[in-house]
Amino acid sequence: MLLRRSLLAALPVCAAAVPARADTPRQLRIGTQKGEPVLMAARQDHGFEALLQPLGIEVRWLEFEFGPPMLEAMRVGAIDIGATGDAPPVFAQAAHADLAHIAARPDGGKSLGILLPPGSELRTLADLRGKRIGFGRGSRAHALTLAALEKADIACADIKPVALGPADAAAAFAHGDLDAWAVWDPYVAVTEAKPGVRVLAGSGDIGPANSFYLVSRDYATRYGDILRLVVQQLGRAGAWCDAHRDAVSQLLAGATGISLDAWQRAVGRGSFRSVPIDDTALQQQQIVADRFAALRLIPGPVNVRDYAWRDAK
Repeated sequence: MLLRRSLLAALPVCAAAVPARADTPRQLRIGTQKGEPVLMAARQDHGFEALLQPLGIEVRWLEFEFGPPMLEAMRVGAIDIGATGDAPPVFAQAAHADLAHIAARPDGGKSLGILLPPGSELRTLADLRGKRIGFGRGSRAHALTLAALEKADIACADIKPVALGPADAAAAFAHGDLDAWAVWDPYVAVTEAKPGVRVLAGSGDIGPANSFYLVSRDYATRYGDILRLVVQQLGRAGAWCDAHRDAVSQLLAGATGISLDAWQRAVGRGSFRSVPIDDTALQQQQIVADRFAALRLIPGPVNVRDYAWRDAK
């Protein structure tokens, strides 16, 4: 298909760049979330397979509903690499998970939002005081909620948090059991199209947010040369997604069963370019970690720089 031909044509790095070694891993296990555009495009394109199979490395894909269970799988050694939002790594690192950031994908300020049900009279973030707000505990929607409360000068004790994963939160929102729902695309894109639903605020109105690609520390320590190729391929896949939004929307609609219209909205406002982990992303991530620590939602402070992989080459 066009997606595969186009992405493979942009693949300048070859496996021959990695010297043969006796301890080359047999597999690279990649954790994905259904609807995560870059990795879903990469999976469809088979670019990682083209890159790694000449080295004798099988690529396996494992799917998760959202970030926290994915990073728990990484913590126990079930996957090697995964993509998630900003909050899940903080919770994992606070629990002493030995993982590292390898690349960042800046959100661009539009892919998360706080949704309001039909008939809601809320108009500003300050109106969230005393309200039932749904979000996935330890997810990037959790981080968005805390940033929104801080911006509105509302204490966490002054709302009614409802910790639900995306599927359960969608049902609760539809049944009128939530006053607001913090979530990410494509859930925002699907729900905002329903009659009467409004977006109270998006991530661009509240503060910067990033998605991250993470790796188990053991993998990073043992296979830095392979990881370098992986980071380069993530960059190529993200750049391709930015430049081919219609194709990405069609791919995601076919893979998820979510309407093409919803994906066109989500992909149209998304940002997919990934960059090797840098000081800007680490500084923004430190703010997220410090916010969770100050509220004692994690056992203690996390120094984000301790969990950054830097290419030694």
